[in-house]
Amino acid sequence: MKKKSYASEILQYIPFFYVIWSDNLITVSEINVVQRAIEKDRTLNIENRKLLLSWLNPKHPPKNATLKEWKQTISSTTVKLVESDTYPLSTLSQNLVSYYHEDASFNDQLKHIEVNLGVQPNHYNHLFDVDVEHNSVSGYYKASEIDEILKGKHTKLIDGFRSALNNPIFEWEVHRNKEKFRDEVLYQVKYLADEGYGVTAYPETVGGQNDMEGYAHIFENMMYVDGSLTIKFGVQFGLFGGSIQKLGTRKHHETYLRDAGTAALLGCFAMTETGHGSNVRGIKTTATYTKETDSIIIHTTGKNDNKEYIGNALHSKMASVFAQLIVNGKNEGVHAILVPVRNDAHELLPGVTIKDNGYKLGLNGVDNGKIWFDQVSVPRENLLNKYGDITADGTYHSDIKNPNKRFFTMLGTLVGGRICVARAGLGGAKFALAVAVKHALKRRQFNDSVKIQEDLLMDYPTHQLRLTPLVASAYVYHITLDKLMQTYCDESQPDKRVIETQVAGLKAIITWYANTTIQECREACGGKGYLLENRIADLKGDVDIFTTFEGDNTVLSLLAAKGVLSDFKAEFNSAGFTSVLKILGIQIGDTLTTIDPRYSNKVDAEHLYNSKFHKHAFEYRTRRLTYTLAMRIRDYIKKGMPSYQAFLKVQTHLLALGKAYSVELAYKTFTDFTEKLSDSKNKGLFEKLGTLYALYEIRKDTEWYLEQGYLGSTKSKAIRQRVERLCTELRPHIGVLVDGFGIPEHLMTAPIASEN
Repeated sequence: MKKKSYASEILQYIPFFYVIWSDNLITVSEINVVQRAIEKDRTLNIENRKLLLSWLNPKHPPKNATLKEWKQTISSTTVKLVESDTYPLSTLSQNLVSYYHEDASFNDQLKHIEVNLGVQPNHYNHLFDVDVEHNSVSGYYKASEIDEILKGKHTKLIDGFRSALNNPIFEWEVHRNKEKFRDEVLYQVKYLADEGYGVTAYPETVGGQNDMEGYAHIFENMMYVDGSLTIKFGVQFGLFGGSIQKLGTRKHHETYLRDAGTAALLGCFAMTETGHGSNVRGIKTTATYTKETDSIIIHTTGKNDNKEYIGNALHSKMASVFAQLIVNGKNEGVHAILVPVRNDAHELLPGVTIKDNGYKLGLNGVDNGKIWFDQVSVPRENLLNKYGDITADGTYHSDIKNPNKRFFTMLGTLVGGRICVARAGLGGAKFALAVAVKHALKRRQFNDSVKIQEDLLMDYPTHQLRLTPLVASAYVYHITLDKLMQTYCDESQPDKRVIETQVAGLKAIITWYANTTIQECREACGGKGYLLENRIADLKGDVDIFTTFEGDNTVLSLLAAKGVLSDFKAEFNSAGFTSVLKILGIQIGDTLTTIDPRYSNKVDAEHLYNSKFHKHAFEYRTRRLTYTLAMRIRDYIKKGMPSYQAFLKVQTHLLALGKAYSVELAYKTFTDFTEKLSDSKNKGLFEKLGTLYALYEIRKDTEWYLEQGYLGSTKSKAIRQRVERLCTELRPHIGVLVDGFGIPEHLMTAPIASEN
């Protein structure tokens, strides 16, 4: 028979009081949170309110006998703690009231207390000694619905592509022989070409779908199969074929593009040189026009001027070679020329030397190599002449007269490759997160009692903190890359400078994120994560290089920062600074007026969870860094320092600005998307993911915000607690969130992601 306990109005608070007093470290913040809830509770009479408030006095804490009585009141019931509940303590209290009192009302304010206490509710079962309902994943959200949101308008293409990957040739295995591995990857690429995916981004005139956005999605999904396949596919259809599409004209499309898209013509993309790295403008390979033979002579001029790290180098028959175009003795700048490198018997053509790069840290299914050209002659028509041409009379012509603008216009057409690399990195991070989370939802380890099951890894606050913000970031970056590719493909915006700045910065932070995430997942899986069979080890090796190719991340971050300063004159003279600094001074001044102690130490949940605060924080960081950077450059130039040298002096400042700008852009893009979601349930989930991303990123830059006085120590501590709390709130849904990535079951081949 049930023993009559406290009145229901009091009883519902008992679990909360027990939690906050159990460690004898009740804080002022905890007292204030509970006091406010009690004051707002209209169900309490004066006597009950007085009793509850008396239990909040640190000078007269509840006696040990009272604490034992509270615990006994809770543990002597049949009430269970629901492990997967969003508000486990509130639910426990509600069930406790229902157990002792029929038709009792429940105060919903208790959820507010639970959210604001800053207490991690993962081990309440140890405190209360109650039975636990071990549902590792909540059923409130549906992975299929989330996947549909992420696929958007590309659902049909993505679903079809995932089905195409359900073929034995895509079964993952450990590879030790790089020659066999390369052959298998080449076979996979040709298979996908036969299925029509190689021409996805190409014009309909050559059998394509003109769907660059869809191409980026299938590029990401390929990472669930293998990194080498993804990159080999990207080199063939994105870089080689893409250069023909973007830099060539109709004659090139008709002659080469269909064969490139069907893999009938295998090609490579020869831009980077050993001695010049990311400095495309400074490459030394020459393409000299000879009027007498109406041909272009391709030549590697020096020992380190060879093309290097060229994907598809050993399988290709043709290369898109970037070289300094020389016509009538004048260097017209970097252009791309189609150069045959092998004959039909797959023998190297005269003057062409290709060497294998050998084994690498990862991507050993890709045949990377070095290429030298020794006076190799090709017809004039092989010049990809969309932006610069050699006419029949042997003269150079371009509609873009400014060489600088022409160079950046040509390279700007290829930034889609950077978006795809970021997508591939994101795909690798998603797969690693899916493996790590699924493992953590099955693997149990430690507890303080031999009578109950060991705790799930995912129930430990440290485990949540290491994985959950990374899952939230994956969602933010997915939506951001969608928007980025949509903007890039928008032909109504001919000026690509803004999108180039955005792509440069985001490619950097997302591929850096991917590497950090994969490493964290490896560690989160312990020794199992080190086994090749669980695939995280291969992802580490494959994705590592993404921070380097399609633009070194540090260089790209610097480029993004310079893009933020694009209103300055190219020479950055003092006059140019004056006008821009005046504008920036007004903007930063407007922002600074809000930075006072009341703001820098504001810690309530309504404020810290508000997107207006997050946007303000990110905007403030970007503006402040821009303003102080401009001031530094101006001061150096005033002292007579050349602008190039001035930029060298502020490189670390530029790097910080590039990263800050990119994080701000990602968050704004995600919140803009989330605001338009019509489904209120999933909209709420996405809002919570965005909040976690924002607070996590602000937390990472706390040192800077503290230095600037934007955050006080109290607010900084509160943000840390909010990050931990959000990780706990998302704990019941973490399995659904990684399933929402849409990774097909037939590709989820890591044993620890499926074993019981």
